[in-house]
Amino acid sequence: MTTTPIPTPAARGRAARATIATAFAFTVTMLGTTIPTPLYTLYAEQLRFTPLVVTVLFAVYAAGVVAALLLFGRLSDQIGRRPVLLAAVALALVSAILFLLPSSLPLLITARIVSGLGAGLMSGAGTAAVMDLFPPERRGAAGSLAVIANTGGLALGTLGAGLIAELAAEPLVTPFAAHLALCALACTLLLAWTPAHVITARPSLRPQRLRVPADIRGDFVRAVLAAGTGFAVTGVLTAVSALFLARELGIENHALAGLVVFLAFAGMAAGQLIAARIRPRTALPLGCAGLAIAAGILAVALAGSALAPLLIAAAVLGVSGGLCMNAGLATTVGQVAPAHRGEVSSSFFAGLYLMLAVPAIGVGVLANAIGLRPAGLIFAAAVALLALAVGAAALQRSRRLGA
Repeated sequence: MTTTPIPTPAARGRAARATIATAFAFTVTMLGTTIPTPLYTLYAEQLRFTPLVVTVLFAVYAAGVVAALLLFGRLSDQIGRRPVLLAAVALALVSAILFLLPSSLPLLITARIVSGLGAGLMSGAGTAAVMDLFPPERRGAAGSLAVIANTGGLALGTLGAGLIAELAAEPLVTPFAAHLALCALACTLLLAWTPAHVITARPSLRPQRLRVPADIRGDFVRAVLAAGTGFAVTGVLTAVSALFLARELGIENHALAGLVVFLAFAGMAAGQLIAARIRPRTALPLGCAGLAIAAGILAVALAGSALAPLLIAAAVLGVSGGLCMNAGLATTVGQVAPAHRGEVSSSFFAGLYLMLAVPAIGVGVLANAIGLRPAGLIFAAAVALLALAVGAAALQRSRRLGA
């Protein structure tokens, strides 16, 4: 009979510090990706952007994420978590520096791609690193912490930038300077508090096929479609909410623009806490139902050019997306061996970011052709239909398994 060794106080302290450093680095990296969100109207005025250009700026970020996941999705499984985490934070730092340079469209595109590369590295390796730091019986808590660090960073970035844009004399400089300092601190903590890397295989920098074990592929598809639907709506809100407030509602308030997206991401973090108390196979169809409801409320906001339904839709969207995200991670990344966690985690987030980018560009193209409001209404209807279809499939699967 074997027994699990009881960790010493020193070992528990090292694990706690490593968890803090990893979660902080995860948060800081993701925080930088949403800092531009409430500032898009300023860039649009300065550089004469159309809604399509704004959505393209958002989409190239997502393209950077997917590129990083395809090129380096298995890298942390091969060379260890810490060097990949450090690379992700370093890319976030470079992105902040690029945003501090005089603005131009090519420079902004470059900064967004670099930011996406950093987020892509962090999405896969950060999730796997957090799960590594928890024992198997606390895998659910690990998944919640990973997604809270992810979505919490996204929420804080947009809200903080919006508030700074209203209060600071240099709204296009101060947020990125603050992010630069946070990146430097995150690198320091990673170096001081996380374990040194161990190379387990020769790293491959070729585009990789991110494989998913056959026994979880059905769950994987449902999880990506469910959580990806939430990402799609959040992506469109992130890309065009500031323009919608300014052009459709006549509200020129950067803090309010940041608040709309903050509610979505903060709700997503809250959804993790709710999902921790629900079986994953119950949480997934429940989250899909919530996404359909959020799409309906969003349609009301767009049709009536009303602020209150927009805020409610963002909050409902966030909580529902959080349920889907947590359930998705639990039924995919949480079910595989540590040696494959980075690969499956990267595959999961690659699917999410593809679903985030394509609809945003589609809404931008439609907005140029028929206007922002009717484009949003078409998108809301498509989201509701997809969410209901995926939720029905997940519910049927849950009933077959007797969950």
